[in-house]
Amino acid sequence: MASSLLRLPSLLAPAPALLCRGGRRLYAAPSAAVARLSAAATSTGASAAAPAQAEGARGGDREGQVTPRSADFNAWYTDVIAAAELADYGPVRGTMVIRPYGYAIWEAIQDYLNVKFKETGHSNMYFPQEASHVEGFSPELALVTIGGGKELEEKLVVRPTSETIVNHMFTKWIQSYRDLPLMINQWANVTRWEMRTKPFIRTLEFLWQEGHTAHATLEEAEEEAMQMIDVYTKFSYEEAAIPVIPGRKSKVETFAGANRTYTIEAMMGDRKALQAGTSHNLGQNFSRAFETQFMDENGQLEHVWQTSWAISTRFVGGIIMTHGDDAGLMLPPRIAPIQVVIVPIWKKGDEKGVVMEAVASVQNTLKEAGIRVKVDDSELRTPGWKFNHYEMKGVPIRIEIGPRDVKNRSVVISRRDVPGKQGKEFGVSMEPSIMVDHIKGRLEEIQASLLQKAITFRDSNIVDVSSYGELKEAIAEGKWARGPWSASDADELKVKEETSATIRCFPFEQPEGTKKCFMTGNPADEVAIFAKSY
Repeated sequence: MASSLLRLPSLLAPAPALLCRGGRRLYAAPSAAVARLSAAATSTGASAAAPAQAEGARGGDREGQVTPRSADFNAWYTDVIAAAELADYGPVRGTMVIRPYGYAIWEAIQDYLNVKFKETGHSNMYFPQEASHVEGFSPELALVTIGGGKELEEKLVVRPTSETIVNHMFTKWIQSYRDLPLMINQWANVTRWEMRTKPFIRTLEFLWQEGHTAHATLEEAEEEAMQMIDVYTKFSYEEAAIPVIPGRKSKVETFAGANRTYTIEAMMGDRKALQAGTSHNLGQNFSRAFETQFMDENGQLEHVWQTSWAISTRFVGGIIMTHGDDAGLMLPPRIAPIQVVIVPIWKKGDEKGVVMEAVASVQNTLKEAGIRVKVDDSELRTPGWKFNHYEMKGVPIRIEIGPRDVKNRSVVISRRDVPGKQGKEFGVSMEPSIMVDHIKGRLEEIQASLLQKAITFRDSNIVDVSSYGELKEAIAEGKWARGPWSASDADELKVKEETSATIRCFPFEQPEGTKKCFMTGNPADEVAIFAKSY
């Protein structure tokens, strides 16, 4: 009975069987992955949750071919998630199971942000589910109506976000100006009743962090909201190598209950926008609704000023869609669970011992230097298979060590971001200091290269427009449109209705000089960026 409360209507059509090439079964096409979700959600028992074709997709020949990115971006995306072992579809429609490798990427995001949150004065805690929520979230709410076999008098909201319960508790905890600022964060799962799901990007349930703060003044709340969007921006650039554009949301796109919403907008490989993180200045909207008040230094009762801010596992999807290629995932070294994979190579039995001794030495040298390294010494797969496998998983550097390398006290190094012979280096010394400096240098080069490549792609796909016609043309070409804007909410909704593009943000970085709104011809203070989005 409980599981039926979370069942979404059937939106997905059955899929064809596995693709075959030359009699060899390959990964299920994306439509087959969709079918796994559909079949799982309509099943009534766990044994029916995995259709037969899913088992075939996990079979012996795991070359991990994926749909070319240029041929079908959405199919490529779901193929990469399956082949790189990032996630799988859960038995309840719209859910996903994050596999260890995918979760390790999320842990890298957590590790960085946790440090930054604590450096900026925030403490982690946890809130339970709640009984009510923000009106603007009503279409996305999931409600528990039965408990213990009985109809509940007070329905339980399966958490979509936590502003209401936070304010219930803040009202208890805040009495005086001495209790401020109160700054907390929680890592939790949330549920949104999404009708169109996409792994990591939109799922019925996902993971996130959500920060909540209370302040004595509007200025303090604004400073906090801006500080946290800056934390997200730096993470995106410095760790994930994603050149997001930070800015302010339009009134139409502002979070329900917020005075202002700040965002980081990322351009994906198909040129759609991804809202990768948000920070909200909530003003006194929630504190007035919940009577969250404090006694100020003059003995006057005042309502607190609040913020909330969040990043979720959709950021993992953003990393996939920003950096991946036809060979699979491509991970920036700073967030890669495995930075270096070592593949030993030998043909004769008597070569194995000396090769593995050298492999162990190189592995220990890199580990002691703080480099995340893995050795794949499995004899069940060929070296060629391993090369493809770790390319698919986006490991930044591969080291090959064979008998000749041992004799020469050197290794072969391959970069994931530079395909073919151009990305290979032969004769790199095994001497510890040389090896460590070389690998660390290459990892930094890869990190910088991925960021620069993404910046170049982003900038080449943003078009400056001076008329509505030019905006329509840019959006029709799949690009982002940037132009002066001071038109009405109704005009903004008209653009959305006619082009499917929305205002992604008013960027913090604005051009100087006088501007004229491309929609109305009236003076404009800011340019806005329009794009289709996930």
